[in-house]
Amino acid sequence: MNDLIVIGGSAGAIEALLALVPALPDDVVTPIAIALHLGANQRNLVPELLRKVTRRTVVEAEDKQLIEPRFIYVAPPNYHLLVERTGTLALSVDDVVNFSRPSIDVLFESAADAYRTRCTGVLLSGANEDGARGLQRIADAGGRAYVQAPASACQPTMPDAGLRRLGPRARVFPIPELAQALGPSATFSYREDRP
Repeated sequence: MNDLIVIGGSAGAIEALLALVPALPDDVVTPIAIALHLGANQRNLVPELLRKVTRRTVVEAEDKQLIEPRFIYVAPPNYHLLVERTGTLALSVDDVVNFSRPSIDVLFESAADAYRTRCTGVLLSGANEDGARGLQRIADAGGRAYVQAPASACQPTMPDAGLRRLGPRARVFPIPELAQALGPSATFSYREDRP
């Protein structure tokens, strides 16, 4: 398996993604899996919106789908998205976690277990604490943990929760710098001052 980027967010995260994805460097070929809090019966417009801003292949994730370079996989509404050690995705209708299905924690924890040091987690804007525990699991497994700078987030609760759990192990970036940090030749020159 190669590397994997997993991204989670809630309120304000679609806007963040629409800025982040087109700003990714061209040399980022790493596949990306995304879990956003969407209503159970809500039509998933995220793949369609992302296709308008990137040349990467953007799809709604399917069960047992192979994870491929330059693909972006978006969790469907009312399904947990998991990463398997076989390099495939899985969908689950298990109970909601943090009042959500898909749950960011479920995606992040499964990705950490499957990809270990080859996993990068990104926690974006959101109004609850889903994703913080999963981001910690990624860091504990030796992966990279990134958080959208709370001051740049529409809803800072989610990135703040990630920062409380990880402290200095979390790299904090506003969106433009976050996109560059996901590149293979990234340097870490930005660190938001925290009170």
